[in-house]
Amino acid sequence: MTDLQERNHSADQGCCVKNSLFWLGKAVVPTAPRQWLASIYMETEIINRVASSGLVSLDLEELYHPGERVVYDLKDNLYMGMILREKDFRAFLKEYDWSQYAGKNVAITCTEDAIVPTWAYMLLTIQLQPYANSVVFGSLTDLEEKLYFDAIAHIDPAQYRDARVVVKGCSKVPVPVAAYVELTRVLKPIVQSLLFGEPCSTVPLYKRPK
Repeated sequence: MTDLQERNHSADQGCCVKNSLFWLGKAVVPTAPRQWLASIYMETEIINRVASSGLVSLDLEELYHPGERVVYDLKDNLYMGMILREKDFRAFLKEYDWSQYAGKNVAITCTEDAIVPTWAYMLLTIQLQPYANSVVFGSLTDLEEKLYFDAIAHIDPAQYRDARVVVKGCSKVPVPVAAYVELTRVLKPIVQSLLFGEPCSTVPLYKRPK
């Protein structure tokens, strides 16, 4: 190899190193290579420590039901915004297209200050039940809690028995506090220990007495 070829080969190697710092179309040019490499090493160490810690991670976000959340407000069925007339309501229930609630999660309520008989909510539930995934009385918050409670009830306790479980605290979807309370109630009798947060940074909650 001539001197010129050696210089060109070295230049090509330098280009390869520079090109390797391009990721997803973004140029990454570390001003301090040692710090950059150190951060990668630290992240790898954290992953390795978590993998060898024996912790079992449980993410409530994975129990989130994807169906649409909607409210059915009985105020629209009130006569003059004050009373619910049984004959009119029954006719409405019979004629209304309830299939539009297929797969949805429905919270039924009445936001008007009116006396609504209990049987009205029961009749409404009967119409919604064949189509909706879930029907609750109350607000959207009540609905979200019910969805999580149902999902938690289907957790197989065997997979967490005598385990060191960390309940993840960060999520991209809304998780009500009530869901964490219910999950704690279910897990406490069977786990060895219970923690909250991320596997690399947890808050201890419970440890079974020896």
